[in-house]
Amino acid sequence: MIRGFFRLIGLVLLAVGFIFLVYDGARYVADQTLRFTRLGQFWNDIHQSSQQAFRVWVDGFAPWLWNDVVRIILDQPVFAVLGIAGILLMLLFRPRKRLIGYARD
Repeated sequence: MIRGFFRLIGLVLLAVGFIFLVYDGARYVADQTLRFTRLGQFWNDIHQSSQQAFRVWVDGFAPWLWNDVVRIILDQPVFAVLGIAGILLMLLFRPRKRLIGYARD
C-alpha cells in the first residue's frame, strides 16, 4: 500500500517536471531566449514566507547545509529537480521481482 502511494507521488512529480519542461520550451519558442524556471524562483512565487521559514529552520539545524546543499538544489531548473525526485521515488519503491520456482509464504 505504501509502496504504491510513493510510486504515485513519484509519477506525479515526474509529470509535473514534464509540464515544466514543456512550459520552458514554449517560453523559448515565444521569446527565442533559453531561460529555465529555477526551483527557488518557483517556490518564491508560490509562497515566499515558507521559503524563508525553511531557511531559518535549516540554518538552525545545520548552518553549512544551506549554502552547500539546499542553495545548489534551489538554483536548478524545476523540471530537472522534480524529474529526478520522481524517478528516484519510482525506482526505490518499485515492485519486487517474483522469485521463479519459490512460493512466498
